[in-house]
Amino acid sequence: MVNSEVPVQNAKSSVLRGKRPKFTWDRAFPILTLVPSLAALGVFVYGFIFWSGYVSLTNWNSFIPNFSFAGLRNYVLVFQTFRFQSDLRNIVVFTVLFIVSCLIIGLFLAILVDQKIRMEGLFRSIFIFPMAISFVVTGVIWSWMLNPETGVNLILKAFGLHHLPQWFLSTRFVPNIQVGQIQLGIPIALIAVLIAAVWQMSGFAMAVYLAGLRGIPEELKEAARVDGAGPWRTFWSVILPQLRSTTTTIVIILTAASLKIFGLIYAMTGPGQEFVTDMPSMNMFQTTFQANQFAQGAAIAIVLLIMMAAFTVPYLISTIKQGGDA
Repeated sequence: MVNSEVPVQNAKSSVLRGKRPKFTWDRAFPILTLVPSLAALGVFVYGFIFWSGYVSLTNWNSFIPNFSFAGLRNYVLVFQTFRFQSDLRNIVVFTVLFIVSCLIIGLFLAILVDQKIRMEGLFRSIFIFPMAISFVVTGVIWSWMLNPETGVNLILKAFGLHHLPQWFLSTRFVPNIQVGQIQLGIPIALIAVLIAAVWQMSGFAMAVYLAGLRGIPEELKEAARVDGAGPWRTFWSVILPQLRSTTTTIVIILTAASLKIFGLIYAMTGPGQEFVTDMPSMNMFQTTFQANQFAQGAAIAIVLLIMMAAFTVPYLISTIKQGGDA
């Protein structure tokens, strides 16, 4: 009688002896394919991050390089400036209003599209089309539309209505709370930028929410209906909790987009009077490449990087843990 366990035992013994698999082209090709991308990532992303961090600790604040050590002096100087304090106020106000508006509008549009309406594909394309436009183009379009001498005012003038006020260049705040040299509240001029940004990115929130809605099992909704839950109760108790991870993903992506926003501000309003529409990215660009204060510009860039990491790193860690638990 032939012993069928002999080949298995031989295979196990070869593994236990630590025999390495033979080198084959099929094994090496995926690694060689990733090498150029990893090298470019290491140089142009992490290498430049390290270089920016190094420059931020030097005295290179003129056109002539000066790599003498300055410690945290540039960070202290940056935080003491009126412009950067205004940037922090603006970025917090803009990020909160931007994310909340996109979540509400995106969820509302997703629910409408999810009702199996006719020409659903057309409406999806219309809502998500603004994402195909760059922020610079969006800024130019909306600055033209909101300008008191052009855009919407031409239509209003044809009907004999008064011109729109030049509120997108206003320096007023609502509410106006003075803390030191900084006014806290919502800058009126920032609302114009907010409208343009929400118009462009709410379609993204709609697409992600729609995918989340389509992924909810119909059995859960049917069970809620059998238990006597109405449409609103089903939405708040069944559908909305199932969209928690979807909402988290949208918030992380929109937060990263809002913190690094530059093209929209540059094309639409610029820093604005008294920096009412200024952002850290705009400040970093002008400080570095127009004022030639490279060390302070690098310090602003590192602060902005830390702000983005504070939102994204915990999300990535939780995602990795969930993948490991699965």
